[in-house]
Amino acid sequence: MRCIFLLISLSISLVSAKAQEVLSFNSVTKINSPISSFAVDNIGGLYIITPDNQLKKYNEKGDSVGVFNQVTQYGKLTYVDVQNPWKALLYYQNFSTIVLLDKYLNVLTSINLRKQNIFRVKAVTASYDNNIWLFDEQDNKLKKIDDNGKVLSETVDFRLLFDSVPDPEKIIDRDGLVYLYDKEMGIYLFDYYGSFKTKLSFLHWDNIEVIDKTIYGFDKENLYKYVPPIPDPIMIPLPPELQNNSLIKLNNHKLYGLKNNELSIYSLQ
Repeated sequence: MRCIFLLISLSISLVSAKAQEVLSFNSVTKINSPISSFAVDNIGGLYIITPDNQLKKYNEKGDSVGVFNQVTQYGKLTYVDVQNPWKALLYYQNFSTIVLLDKYLNVLTSINLRKQNIFRVKAVTASYDNNIWLFDEQDNKLKKIDDNGKVLSETVDFRLLFDSVPDPEKIIDRDGLVYLYDKEMGIYLFDYYGSFKTKLSFLHWDNIEVIDKTIYGFDKENLYKYVPPIPDPIMIPLPPELQNNSLIKLNNHKLYGLKNNELSIYSLQ
């Protein structure tokens, strides 16, 4: 199988009014295929979720390298995490189940969190050491588990740390830090030992990503870029072609935007 790629030559230059930073988005590829969601790993692999809940993986050349057809066995797929290209993480929130796949989308193992007395989880991700981070909403703790579901470490109860407990929708493990993002409260940073480091009050961003300690996020019309230790993020307006996507992501110096079942890929310079 091959995914259909349409090559386009289009270059758009953007200037941030605040920082006068010039970015060039070069449209190189469009994928016309039924797509409900997607994920991108750090070596260019593209993971497409179809409307019927099938997961397909393509390499950086657009060749199909794997299909996972057992999706409905665990109910509706909630989230795909591919921070580790050799071990994709699938999360099924309604069944409290994590499924781990190899690079060809073969099942490595599945974890029923309820058997570990973990009943309310929305945010999960792979950890730097080949384990799994999750936020246990019942215990109000960030926890690390292994492939068998055993809890390896956990923070103190967040109710002892914060006056208002965050409800993170995304966890990112990067460069010695763990980032928890709550759209209504901001980004909470922890070290690998579970100690709270700081909070960044960036609200209402979508699809945040951390690349080389730089934090990126989106709303419907703008790209945001935060480079510590500057006090404020840079806001870069997106052109009409890149606005109002149903899903937009940044990785591998590329921007991926999904709109009307069409996935557009731009190189970012």
